[in-house]
Order: sequence, then C-alpha cells, then structure tokens
Amino acid sequence: MKKFIFLIILLLPAILSHAQDRVLVEAESFDNTGGWVVDQQSFDVIYSSYLMAHGMGKQVADASTKVAFEKPGKYHIWVRTKDWAPFPKGPGRFNVLVDDVPLANEFGSSGSDEWAWYYGGQVEVKNQSVNLKVQDLTGFNGRFDAIYFSTSKEDTPPNQHDKLLDFRKELLGLERNTINEGQFDLVVVGGGIAGTAAAISASRMGLKVALIQNRPVLGGNNSSEIRVHLMGRVDQNHYPKLGRIVRELDNGDPGNGNWDGDRYGDARKLAVVQAEPNIKLFMNTHVYQVEMEKNKIVAVLGRNIRTNEEIRFTGTYFSDCTGDGTLGFLAGADFRMGRESQAETGESLASETSDDFTLGTSNLWASLEKEKPSDFPPTPWAIQFSDEYHIDDEKADWQWETGFGNFNTITEAEKIRDHNLRAIFGNWSYLKNQRKDKYGNHELAWVAYIGGKRESRRLMGDHILTQMDIQEGIMYPDGSVTATWTIDLHFPDAKNSLYFPGEEFFAGTEHIRVQPYTIPYRCLYSRNIDNLFMAGRNISTTHVAFGSTRVMRTCGMMGEAVGYAAYVSKKNSCTPRDVYKNHLKEYMTLIQSPLSNDLLTIPSKN
Repeated sequence: MKKFIFLIILLLPAILSHAQDRVLVEAESFDNTGGWVVDQQSFDVIYSSYLMAHGMGKQVADASTKVAFEKPGKYHIWVRTKDWAPFPKGPGRFNVLVDDVPLANEFGSSGSDEWAWYYGGQVEVKNQSVNLKVQDLTGFNGRFDAIYFSTSKEDTPPNQHDKLLDFRKELLGLERNTINEGQFDLVVVGGGIAGTAAAISASRMGLKVALIQNRPVLGGNNSSEIRVHLMGRVDQNHYPKLGRIVRELDNGDPGNGNWDGDRYGDARKLAVVQAEPNIKLFMNTHVYQVEMEKNKIVAVLGRNIRTNEEIRFTGTYFSDCTGDGTLGFLAGADFRMGRESQAETGESLASETSDDFTLGTSNLWASLEKEKPSDFPPTPWAIQFSDEYHIDDEKADWQWETGFGNFNTITEAEKIRDHNLRAIFGNWSYLKNQRKDKYGNHELAWVAYIGGKRESRRLMGDHILTQMDIQEGIMYPDGSVTATWTIDLHFPDAKNSLYFPGEEFFAGTEHIRVQPYTIPYRCLYSRNIDNLFMAGRNISTTHVAFGSTRVMRTCGMMGEAVGYAAYVSKKNSCTPRDVYKNHLKEYMTLIQSPLSNDLLTIPSKN
C-alpha cells in the first residue's frame, strides 16, 4: 500500500500537467507591438525580453496578438510585470483586455519594483482563440514580460529567473525547435562598431563570418538608439591599414544625443555589412549560452528577441565584441570588473584600494522648440528638482550618467536605466512647469531607453595594458592598434553628489592627455579560452588604461585587427596565442601592408 501511494506521488506532477491546459504568451512575440518597444537589456538576468510603453509621457498605441488554445474553457490569467518607479504606486499602469474586455485589475502599479506574476482573474475562452490586447495608460514606461493562461488557479508560474527559463523552454518548445546555422570560421558576438569592423575585416580576408547583434540596428553606442558620437583618431596609426573600415562606418559627427537619429548612420552601417558576401548577419539575436570542449568554445546559442526562436552557431574562432564581455563570461574566461589598487598595478592614477567602481551608463535625451506651448505632467514618482538644483538644458550630453559603483552595470542595467529616466522626466517636469518662460514651447523629441554603457567586464589576455604602457608609449613587438584618446575616467559630479548622495546621475571627468600609443595584440585574445578573441571596451586592460582605450574609433580598429588575426589563425590552423608566438611577423606584415585580398586567400583543404 505504501509503495502504491509513493508511486501516485511520483506521478502526480505528470498527471497535473495533463489535467490542465496551459498557454504562455511572451510579450515580445506579440503580433503587433503597437507603440510598445522591445527591451532585451536585462536578458542576461531575467532570460527574456519584454515590452515597454516608452511614450515620454504620452500614451502609446496598444500591443495586440491572437492567442490559440487547444480547447475552450475557463482559464486563470497571470501577468508578469513590475512597478518600476513605486511612489507608492508608480507611473507604469496598463490594462490587459481579452476579446476587448479588460481584466478587473490594472497592472504595473503594485508598489513593488521586483518582477513578479500578478493574478488577473478568470476569463472564459469560448472559441479556440482570443484577441489579447495590452493598453498603456500613462506613456511612462509600463512594462510586461509575459502573460500566462491556465485552467488551474494553483498553477502560478515560477518567478525565479532560472526556473522560469526552464518553464519558458518547456512551454515554447525552444529546445525542440532550435535552428542550426552551421559552421563558421569566425562567430562575432556583438554588432557595435568593434564587432561590425571585426566581421567586415575577417570577411574581406575570405573567412565565413556570422555577425550576431541583439538589437535591430548595428552600431551599438553609435546607433540611433543610443546616439553617442565616435571619438578617437584613425589618422595617426603606425599601421595605416587599420582604420579604413572604421572610416567606412563613420557617418560624421552629429554630437551626443542629437534629436535626429538618422544622423548616426544606421543605414550606412547596415549597407556596408550587407555588401559583404562572406557575412551572414543575425539581428535581434541575443547570445546567452555556450557549448565548450575543454578550453575551447564549440558553439553559442542565441534567442531572437522578438520571435523567441533559438539559433545555434558553431565556429572555429569566436570574438567577444559585446562590451559586457558576455561571451567570455559564459565561456569561463578570466575577467576583471571594477578598479585595481595602486599596490597591484603600480599605477599612480589607480584607486588606493580595489573596489567595484565602474564608469556609468548614459541615457541621452533631446527636446525641440515648437510654435505653440505644451504641457508636461507633474512627476511625483521621479527624482525631484528645485530652484536650488536642476539641470538647465534643452538636451543631454555625456554627463547624464548613472553607475559609479552604486549599481552593477550588468546585473542592475534595468535599475540604472530606470534611475536615468526618473532623473530625465523629473528634471524635464521641473523645467516645463517652473521655467515656462524658457521651456514652455519645448517638447521632448527623443529619450533613449537603451542605455549607453561605458564599463563592465574586461576580459584578460596575455598582456594587460596599463597606465605606464600608455604614458611611456611603450612599443611592444605586437603593438597594433594606435590609440589617441585621453585617460578619461568619470566620477560623480560634486554638486550632484551633494544633492543626491549615492544616487548620482551626473558625471564629471578630468582628461589626462597622452601621445599616440599602440595596444598590443596580446590584449585582443583571452588568456584561458583557446579560440576567443575580443575587441571593444572589454579588452585586456586595467581600469585606468581602459579610460583611454574605450572610445569607439579605437574600438573599431581593434575589430579590424581581430579580423586580420582570425585570418592568420585560420590560415595556419592555430590558436590566437600562436599567432603571437609563431606567426607574429606574418600578422604584423599584414596590418602594415595594403596587400590585395587576392594574395591572401586561405588555401582550401580537399
């Protein structure tokens, strides 16, 4: 009898799963997202994208989709959301409608700033499909991750992120339907300036390249989504061949946070990449898993941030151009994050003690003056400003920055962005309502909801670039990319710290000028992952040296250098480290000489 009861207990979960009908609807997969935007910035934390009503204070158009059911019946419904600015109830309110009938409760104003499932009541599904609609009520960044239907009221979905990932995979059939894209010579993860340049460089050397970008545009911080101008020079190179691809991608200098997104050249970057026959481009695809064999990456797994399709990419070599060092982290690459101490590095500009301090993230914004006055609502849920302290400007520049060790730029990216938004909307509300003489006719034209990150992980290579390398201009045998930017380390603005201690959102800096210097090739590959390159702000430097290497024209040249190094590695069937140890002369000759690609093709193996 006891054995029989034990058997029933073991079988109970399986019995329940068949006894109830369940449907999971991912927000980002809605047929029509309306005015809602897809946000994947916290994918590495919550393993999903979500929809957000980024209307800058004006209600956005409804998101809608059709949901299929195996059979009609009464279903309980849950919505996964959060209150991003609780005061005690925040501004992100929204309704959910099933066949145009709103659920009894509003969502997004719970008073809790943590993601959770909120029960929405019971609905009757009379046919085998319903029309699902989500209606924004404020225009102030309400958000939802998923909507779940079940015939059992006890079937609340898991909320812990890793368990919820398994739940998503099961209900969406992600593992069963994974798309295999096949083998590539070089898989580039990250489509900013560094990653785009790396893909183009390798492609022009004859390599088969996959370029994977987790947004709908290329360019990263230089895209129309973030709008940071390109800095650093490409005309002072020891190796003039480097920088040519960066010039192709460069759309001029519109400054930071220009209201006209077209000036950042999204179309230009895309056209250059699409003209390359050896590049296969995968937009809207976030890489979040790797497959390893000992110290080598075999494959990476990405998920489309709109459709949720899972795609597998196998490769001979991989390049982490994510900025966050995401690929290297997943593969177990050695990395650093934060500041080293003076005792460790010997750098005069280093911190006295090591800590988690990093440069922050910016969300830029711009307004335009109109012919007629306009209103902007009070924002009691936002940061509050006064005559004594406010930012008197019609647009943002780089100084609108949050992080500085108060927030983790990777695990708390959503909190950083939301803190920036509370500062922007709070300051703008003050200007519109208290400075009508100057700003009465101005309207917000654009506010970035994608954060422009400066610093997070730095992946360690066989050489770690230091302040002394930079200031002494040491020319190592493998010195490749020529860098020109100052040592530019941001810190909280003193006045901002006085009024918002521990919650700063405005930065200062001190530029320490340097002469042009070279970055060793050994900074561009991992010291413990055998087939991993890196290019961009995540290369092997100290925190102090990073202050100079991080600007985008310099990062783009790193990408070009990685593309050439991948060619030498492929040609000689060797690791990135072996390029330095055994084929450095070939590599250095390649980046010095504008040789025809016809002379540099990889011999085929029959």
